[in-house]
Amino acid sequence: MKFGAFDHIDANGMAIEAQYAHRLALVERYEALGYHCYHLAEHHATRLGMAPSPGIFLSAVAQRTTTLRFGPLVYLLPLYHPVRLLEEIGMLDRLSGGRLQLGIGKGGQPAEHGRFGFPPDELDARFAECFEVLMKGLSGERLQHDGRFFQIPDTPQLIKPVQQPHPPLWYGTGNPARADWAAQRGMNLVCNLPDVRTRAVADAFAEALERHGRAGEGRPFMGVARQLVVAPTDAEAERIAARAWRPFAENFNWLVNWLGRPAFPLPGEFEGARSFGMAFAGSPASVRDWVAATREAAGIDYLVVEQVFGDMSHEEALQGIELFGREVMPAFAG
Repeated sequence: MKFGAFDHIDANGMAIEAQYAHRLALVERYEALGYHCYHLAEHHATRLGMAPSPGIFLSAVAQRTTTLRFGPLVYLLPLYHPVRLLEEIGMLDRLSGGRLQLGIGKGGQPAEHGRFGFPPDELDARFAECFEVLMKGLSGERLQHDGRFFQIPDTPQLIKPVQQPHPPLWYGTGNPARADWAAQRGMNLVCNLPDVRTRAVADAFAEALERHGRAGEGRPFMGVARQLVVAPTDAEAERIAARAWRPFAENFNWLVNWLGRPAFPLPGEFEGARSFGMAFAGSPASVRDWVAATREAAGIDYLVVEQVFGDMSHEEALQGIELFGREVMPAFAG
């Protein structure tokens, strides 16, 4: 089983440049402790995401690390022109010596897309066409496309990724019907659903991987994302989580609240998130038991944990990352 780190870089009251510096220091610890990958969300015009251009932040990650994989989870494809994104993908993979992980998706907050003037009923089609163009550009030396949203004349692909034909693909979904689409393309999957609902996706994905001949060695990951707080005792971890979750929940709904729109049904208190299966807090021993139970119930082989959120201090985050890396991850190394 492998473990990754997930990050929104949501606002925490700190000066943004200081927040970036603290995050990059934590990224160095992820690498030293053996985390598989650092995954960064993309959000716009909201306190939920203070790194709205993930490629810029990830270029700094590339220079601060040597072995850690990293990538967006996800690039919001409806917001990109594929020619521009193809160049960014090539640059990041070259800068890192072939460590980029290419997360792609539509995005789950239409209010953000609306800041770019895109109507919600276009997002699926924009995602599909942008993905089609990306795959064409990554697989060839020249790109030409005439579609609904993009008309691209003959364009040379001068900055190809190190990883050929493209960096590993990552896709977030909670829909078992999308498992076949992802398996056919060799994508790694990540869910953000309770274990029982994730299991339905995992079972569909496993069947689809068999069907498409991708179930052998090197098969794509089936993962789940969770907020996690680790501290020396259960009581300390729960105290930190209860305090930090409240500003995170406020950040999550910041834009829709600012627009006066209905909020997403995210629990306002950590206990509600834990009960729903989105989060956990505990000592290393409790977290080991939780990881084992999650792996069994959800049918996963990859766990991506967000260990810094809300108003957690740098010291609290570093403590949790060190405890997880030293006292939890080794128990699942086999």
